[in-house]
Amino acid sequence: MKKIKIETHLEVYDSLLELPKDIQDLMNKAQQAREKAYAPYSRFMVGAALQLESGETVTGNNQENAAFPSGLCAERVAVFHAGANYPRQTIKHIALTVRSLTHTVNTPTPPCGACRQALAEYEVNQKNPLAIYFMGETGPVVKATSVKELLPLIFDSSYL
Repeated sequence: MKKIKIETHLEVYDSLLELPKDIQDLMNKAQQAREKAYAPYSRFMVGAALQLESGETVTGNNQENAAFPSGLCAERVAVFHAGANYPRQTIKHIALTVRSLTHTVNTPTPPCGACRQALAEYEVNQKNPLAIYFMGETGPVVKATSVKELLPLIFDSSYL
């Protein structure tokens, strides 16, 4: 039997203030988007902001629906908007932040599995890594230099 060792490498920052200014600004835009989330059922608000190679910023937030699972996560709202309106633009970074209406979230909260898969599709297609920064409402920030750091065994078109 052949054993394969799979490792991921993440950077953890104690606070948003330790990040470069452009990433702080991107996270601030994600926080603003988070506050516009429609989350009456989960009461868990998520904001995303991504930066394109052109410098353009695209934001998204979670949009819930009483007919589960008809809602959509913030990350996919943002990347699908970017794909529809800025086709062939490379996504350089995405910043994610969450806030619960029932308790303080101070633990970095990564994208869900469906969002990781959607982000992986964009990363593979653009042939460039997509850096992901994520945090709770407060506290530390985690950086993954690529979607592959969060989803090392990605499923992509090469399997089809």
